[in-house]
Amino acid sequence: MKIIVLGAGAWGTALAISAARAGRHAVTLWARDPAQAAALQQARENTRYLPGMALPPALLVGDVAQSPADAVAGHDLAIVATPMAGLRSMLTALAAPAVPLAWLCKGFEAPRSTVANALQQAPVGLLGHEIQHQVWASLPAGGPACGVLSGPSFAQEVARGQPTALVAASRHATVRSALVEAFHSPTLRVYANDDITGVEVGGAVKNVLAIATGLCDGLQLGLNARAALITRGLAEMTRLGVALGARADTFMGLSGLGDLVLTATGDLSRNRRVGQLLAEGKTLQQAVDSLGHVAEGVYSARTVVQRAHSLGVEMPIAQGVVALLDGQLQPAQAVALLMGRGARGEG
Repeated sequence: MKIIVLGAGAWGTALAISAARAGRHAVTLWARDPAQAAALQQARENTRYLPGMALPPALLVGDVAQSPADAVAGHDLAIVATPMAGLRSMLTALAAPAVPLAWLCKGFEAPRSTVANALQQAPVGLLGHEIQHQVWASLPAGGPACGVLSGPSFAQEVARGQPTALVAASRHATVRSALVEAFHSPTLRVYANDDITGVEVGGAVKNVLAIATGLCDGLQLGLNARAALITRGLAEMTRLGVALGARADTFMGLSGLGDLVLTATGDLSRNRRVGQLLAEGKTLQQAVDSLGHVAEGVYSARTVVQRAHSLGVEMPIAQGVVALLDGQLQPAQAVALLMGRGARGEG
């Protein structure tokens, strides 16, 4: 199989390294920035996003002179490894490739008022598969078969070959099969799931909840508080997913509970780190600048809450995170607000 990964950030690079190391496929890593592509080729390492992880000799670096559409031509599977903010433009540039395609990004796209106005609706953020439907709406059958590869995964651990499990989600069996064939290996297990909505909601909401647990840890509120946040956060995630048409059991799997536990407790979690830095008194800008990478929860928190509000779904933890990020609440006030909510039944 010939695989191309479009986007040379930490996660795209790690996945390309994993697939190339397995030795069963021809893998190309394509970077939009010519300077980054040249550095990858010369150093055989992504010194900016994944330092210390050598690129396998078999991993090719794509020709940046080619457009994304030209670069994908002749491959059997295309992987979009941009942040959520770049998914729409990449899908547009690809112009509906004639190969199965999947993206890695997790989150809700920022609301687009122009789209909402055309539909006479309030603007809400969209999940990856909803963006794809919009971009390729005029094509027969909505364009090529697409999906998402998600689940609990830190890029550094995948690049090192440490045991990891992911979920390949798509309504199309061909895409699920292609993702399993491409990436399943002795160190990376890939499970298939046809509930793409549930998998994408889990991947988006867990980043927001990780900011809350980072805040909890930064304030040294204890393990009881962290467990409560994770558990009630899972309930919020499930409510939103079910309202969007997902299956409740998806959130007990890798892209729900699995990804939430990893991102909310792991020291490599950028979103958790944001919460910790805010608890230490840093401003949001200082926290983001110190990361050097994108923390998707910062950018999708408001969109998660807006989407929930449009559906009448209550998400108090996510709402508290938004108030914190907007500077409307101080860390201790956000905690007090959640703890001061009235008693109610767990279900």
